Amino acid sequence: MWKTTEGSTGRLLQLCTGYYLVYIVTGLVVKAFTAAPLTPLTPPMNAIAFLGYNTLGANLTCLLPVLILGWYRLDSIRPIRVAGHLVPSELLYIIPSGICTAVIIPTTTLMYTLPISVMVAMVIMRAAVIVIGRVVDGLQIAQGILQKRVYWEENVAVLFAVLAACIELFGSHTGGFAFLHNRAALIIFTSYLVSYSIRIYIMNYYKNTRPRGAPLDNKGFFGLEQISASVAMVLMALLVYFGPRAFPSWLEAPQVLAFIGSIQTPLPGWHWAALSGLAFGLVAFFSVFIFMFKGRTATFTGLLNRLTSLVAGTTATLLGHWLFKSRFPSLQNWVSLGFVLVAVAFLTRAERRRAQELRAAAEI
Repeated sequence: MWKTTEGSTGRLLQLCTGYYLVYIVTGLVVKAFTAAPLTPLTPPMNAIAFLGYNTLGANLTCLLPVLILGWYRLDSIRPIRVAGHLVPSELLYIIPSGICTAVIIPTTTLMYTLPISVMVAMVIMRAAVIVIGRVVDGLQIAQGILQKRVYWEENVAVLFAVLAACIELFGSHTGGFAFLHNRAALIIFTSYLVSYSIRIYIMNYYKNTRPRGAPLDNKGFFGLEQISASVAMVLMALLVYFGPRAFPSWLEAPQVLAFIGSIQTPLPGWHWAALSGLAFGLVAFFSVFIFMFKGRTATFTGLLNRLTSLVAGTTATLLGHWLFKSRFPSLQNWVSLGFVLVAVAFLTRAERRRAQELRAAAEI
């Protein structure tokens, strides 16, 4: 077993390796269930139905370990008394972070169900989050919350990541699909973007407001966030399911009909679709722990998190072409990947500098 210490580069590489592997599986299972027959006698599953079953499995994958291992107990630096009980004051912003997570989970899967490759979907979403990380650092430095500076290598990596996104956004797409002119894609993407902006700010606020020597209880944060997200997603599902009784016009939306139908009459293979959520649930563990990694800026962790998934997207696209006959990556896909790899090179330089800085300050 590769033993590493908290905050070390080795621990960071372990998290990225796990994230890379499970994200490949996540990208592939979406295409497997929605673009290819489950069996010769089973047609492809409706994207909305798959979303419901897959999200159920992902939720349970996150929630059960949290409850069994007791990760809902957070080491708070400022407990407050509510109804005679001491509770973490951090709940005031962890719960909103969980609500944002409840929006991010389904919108991520929906992006993969659009008529674009896994690589394109990942580039568009991940590059946007990279920019958010840099904006969050700027805000928190101005507010005096973040005491570290953003290295020039991190800024250059952001630039190349944005260039990679621009290639995908404004390049030509096969099949007549134009991302910026598709209403469903823009609604999904906007919901994803706003929710991630709030969530990244909150995660870094929690990390950067810990006094020196105070515990950075990432497991507790993750546990409470996932419980909040689960409750929010159950409420959202109930609203969609029972909403048409009060608002009959909702039934005009094919997505609502598909969701209700998937519950009333479960589709063949629904249990396998739920089991496929295991990979997406595991992604959540790695994702949060990378975002909240000790001693790093939001710019760095956002870049590392997103670029890892972008490389995983390339792998998933290649495997999807081989397994499901989906589209082979185009020239622009490979060019954008080249920009991503350049960003990774600058990120590697930044990590070396940060590790030296943290060791000098005896933080790792």
